[in-house]
Order: sequence, then C-alpha cells, then structure tokens
Amino acid sequence: MPSVNTILDVNALTKTIGDLTIVENASFSVAERQKVGFVGSNGSGKSTVLSILSGEEGYDSGSIVYRRGLRVGYLRQTPLYDPEQTVMEACFEDGGENAALIRRYIEAENSGDDAAVSHESDAIDAAAIWDYEYRIKEVLSRLEITDFSARMGELSGGQRKRVALANVLLREPELFILDEPTNHLDLRMIEWLEKYLSASSVTLLMVTHDRYFLENVCTRIYELDDHTIYGYEGNYSYYLEKRQERKDSERAEVARANNLLRREQEWMRRMPQARGHKAKYREDNFSVLQEKAARSTEDKRMRLVPQNTYIGSKILEISYVSKAFGDKKILSDFYYNFSRYEKLGVVGGNGSGKSTFIKMILGLEPVDSGKINIGETVQFGYYAQEGMNFDTSMKVIDAVRNIAEYIDVGGGRHVSAMQFLQYFLFPPARQNDYIYKLSGGERSRLYLCTVLMKNPNFLILDEPTNNLDIETLQVLEEYLTDFRGCLIIVSHDRWFMDRVVDHLLVFHGEGRIEDYPGNYTQYRLSDKEREQEALRAKEAQKKAEEKEAPRRSAHKRKLSYRERQEMEKLEKEIEQLEQEQADIIKALSGGEQNAEEITQLSKRLPECEKELETKSDRWLELSMIED
Repeated sequence: MPSVNTILDVNALTKTIGDLTIVENASFSVAERQKVGFVGSNGSGKSTVLSILSGEEGYDSGSIVYRRGLRVGYLRQTPLYDPEQTVMEACFEDGGENAALIRRYIEAENSGDDAAVSHESDAIDAAAIWDYEYRIKEVLSRLEITDFSARMGELSGGQRKRVALANVLLREPELFILDEPTNHLDLRMIEWLEKYLSASSVTLLMVTHDRYFLENVCTRIYELDDHTIYGYEGNYSYYLEKRQERKDSERAEVARANNLLRREQEWMRRMPQARGHKAKYREDNFSVLQEKAARSTEDKRMRLVPQNTYIGSKILEISYVSKAFGDKKILSDFYYNFSRYEKLGVVGGNGSGKSTFIKMILGLEPVDSGKINIGETVQFGYYAQEGMNFDTSMKVIDAVRNIAEYIDVGGGRHVSAMQFLQYFLFPPARQNDYIYKLSGGERSRLYLCTVLMKNPNFLILDEPTNNLDIETLQVLEEYLTDFRGCLIIVSHDRWFMDRVVDHLLVFHGEGRIEDYPGNYTQYRLSDKEREQEALRAKEAQKKAEEKEAPRRSAHKRKLSYRERQEMEKLEKEIEQLEQEQADIIKALSGGEQNAEEITQLSKRLPECEKELETKSDRWLELSMIED
C-alpha cells in the first residue's frame, strides 16, 4: 500500500518494444515533495519510462496511478513545437490554464467584444495572474531567451529546450517530470535551476547525468538496470555506496548458486533412481538454480586505456588572434601558448564564443587577425557539440569499419572493430543493429568511439557529456585523467570538469577572457567571493543614498498586467501626439495653408496639447509605482 502522501504509484509496470524489454514487472512510487533522480545506462529506457508516465506512450501491463487533480509538468528530452510560432506564442500555447486565460482576454480585446473583455478580465482578477506575460519574459530572460518574437523554427535545439523548460516552470506543476533538464544550459543557468528546485516544495522526478545536481537536489535515486527499477533513499553519494553493496551481494548470490548447482548436478547424475520419491523439491528448483547461476555479474563498464602517442614541444600557439561577428566580439588580441600534457577547460555563457574558439583552432572558422600556429606532431581528435552526422541506415559495426577494420591499442597490439566496439558497451547483437535504432546516448557513445579509435594526441571535446550516461562519463574521466596528450574541454558538467581539467579559460563575452589557475568549483568559490564583495559595496551605497533621499511610500506594489499594457500603449500614443503637435506648429508657421486648414489646425492644437498632458500625467503616475 502506498503511503498517504504518495502522489504517483507505479505497480508491476512492463513495457516491451519489439523484442527489446524496457521494464519488467517494475514497481515504485513518488511521495509529495520528494526530489527523485532517475539514472541508468544509455539505451536502458529511462526516457521511455518518463514518456509512459507522462501519458505520451503506452505500456503492456501494470498500473500507473496519480493523485486526483495533480498538476504534472513534463519536459521532453527533445521538445516539439510548431516552427512558425513565436517564442511568446509557444509559451501562451503551452502554458496551462493561466496562459489560456490571458490568451482569451487578448483575443476578446482584439475582437472589440466589451462583454467578453469584462468576463475574461474578471476571470483573470480571480486568478490573480495579470503579471503572467511579465513572468514569461522574466523566466525566458533567466534562461537567456531574449528575442520573444523569434520563430521556434529559427531557434537552435538548445534554445528550444530552454523555451520548453521555461514553459514547465511557468505552469507551476506539483510534479516536475524532467528529461535531461541541464542539457544546453550554461553553468550559471544550471546553478540557478539547482537552487530553484532545491528550495522549492515541488515534487521532482528527473533523468539527468549531472552528478552535482543528483548530489545537491535529489533525496531519492531510482536506477533502471536490467529491466528492473531499484530504489535508494538518499542522494548520489548514498546511491553509489548502496549500489556497490547490491552488486557485491548479487555476485555473492551467483557464487553461492554456482556452488549449489555443482552439488545438484552431481546429485542428479548419481541418484537418478531417487528422483521419483526423494527430495522432489530439488529437481523442481533445478532450472531456477541454473538460471540464477547463469546470471552475469561482470562489470559491464567500458574499459579504455589511453595509448602513449608522441607529441612534440611545439604544440599550439594562439598568437594575438581577434574575431568578431559584426559588433559582437569573440576574441580581442588574444594570446595563448599550450604546454605539453595541458588539460584546459573552457567555460562561459551561451553565445560567448566557446565553440567558435574551438573551430578557429581546428581551422573550421577563419580568424579576423592574428595567427594560430600548430606543431607538426599534433594530431587532433574532435568531438563536436552538434554530434556526428551518421548515416542512420548503416549498421553500428559498419560505421566503425568505414574508419578502420583494426585499431591500434598500443604495445604492438591491434583489435578488430568488433572487439573495440565492445569496449564501448556495444555487444555483438547491438553492433548489427541499424544506427537509427540507437538512443541519443548510444549515438553519443558511438561518436566517442570513432574519435578515440584514431589515437589523437590533442583531444578537443565540445560538450561531450550531453546524452552520455554516468558510467560512460566515469570511464571517460579516467581515460582523460591518464591521457598523455593535450586536452581542451567545453562542458557544462561541473563534476566532469572538476575531475579532469587543470585550469580554465572563462569567456565573459565581448572578447574578455579570464585565465584561471584551478578547476570549476575553485573558480566559482572565488567568483562568489567577488560577487559578495560587490554586493556589500552596493548595499553600502544604497544605504548612503537612502539617508539622503526622502522616504518612499510604504505602500509598494508591482504594476498589474493591465497597467503594464496601458503604460506601453501610452508610450506609443505620447510619441504620436508629440509628433502631431510638432507637425501642427510647423504647418501653422509655414504659411502654406489656406484659411480653412489654418482654422482646423488651430482648433486641433489645444486638443492635442490637452491629450498629451493627460496621457503624460497618467504615464508619470504609472511610472511612480514601485516595480
């Protein structure tokens, strides 16, 4: 029986797709205010389970029960929108009942139906949501979406994901179901979202590979492993500890089963005459014992060992390079000289130029001035943010064989493409599947395989952590830590950056780049100290100004939605009236009008001035309201 505060109860859930089993007889629940992380390997079916819970996908058997009237917000891994919609239209379309109320009010205003306007206005008053459009713009701006009139079809995949996340936040659901919410967010946005969800009383069920997020936000972890869902009451650290205990217990159970199986097999061979009347239960349980003993307990993680590839003393010199797109500066007279075995992290806000910086190094983007000098021994390996453009009609094994049939793994040893793919958790059966059948995470893993199999000595990884599961990230971290070459990583994964990089280039925008000697957590601690100092200085200045300024009214409030709309309308009308006033004065002083026109203009001028005065007074009144 679920507890009284359970808001989602899943019982005996089974889902298969063709011959692939996603979950089998899985049961779990989510309680009110719980923050649940949902983890598992790529291709295990995490996104499918979330899609089932949201009602977008069916299931074979079992039951899914939500608390009656529960408001649920679902963030897909890849959101779908009408490409012709503007950002604001998409928010109003997808924003739930609050957005629908505002939309109906605007439609009533446009139609000129006073009765409908009054009715919708009363409904909005009752719901107290006049500021909804303002809230939309505020949340979008927080997620760095500032062009509210842009068409959804013109946005990048990351921008569409952020619009979708804004919509989920705006709907204020009681249960958030989020599929990889941190993908395509920069580090500051991730920290903001982490703080928001931690402090909120909402319930959360989230698929993510962001381990700091799992550590700092989640109070329970569910793991999808081998079609079964396991629960762990605690954060990510607790999950790691208890998961290891479970794996150790499973290994011990299989070892015991193997010992018993050997004894049972011996008994079955030596005492066939006893089967009819002695220890019948032993024969009945024999097949169950065989199945248990055959259960694999091998660690399925990829095992990657970096090969020693020579790299000379002259590696990469960025000599006073400048780059801009119109008025937007990316680099300004930037100089940097790489040393051997250097591991560099590149961080900064979306659009600050991180990917452009990488593409200039690789010769994929021209510099405006300066020069990039590359050493003769340098062999780049590049993992692009946009991923590899696979021919999805090819089989997995053929995609690798097109690059090389045999791969050098060092020490004079070579392995076949099939063997190498097994390092990346592609068993033989999966290697013969077509690429279009792979999950997003499996495609990312295959792409990583194609990069590393060429044994580069200078790796450039642009957002390599998107769509990779935690186990793959852990192995990649170990590989990069031991990698005997140079490394540049652009990533929003704080845990990953902290483990791998030696120091950072921080892109602040407008060509300003800070070279910080340390990892990301050290940088943020230092940065927060600077922010606190700036805040204290600002507070001191504010207190000094308040002593000199007259006391403001104690009755502070925000402009309502209608008042904001009225203020915007007044600004346009005042501008038009000022122009009309100037035109009348110019016409009257020009002497080119006849007597009738002069009479009409002379009559209109005081009317115009009175309207201008009235509207200006009203605008000033609205502007004095504390915002």
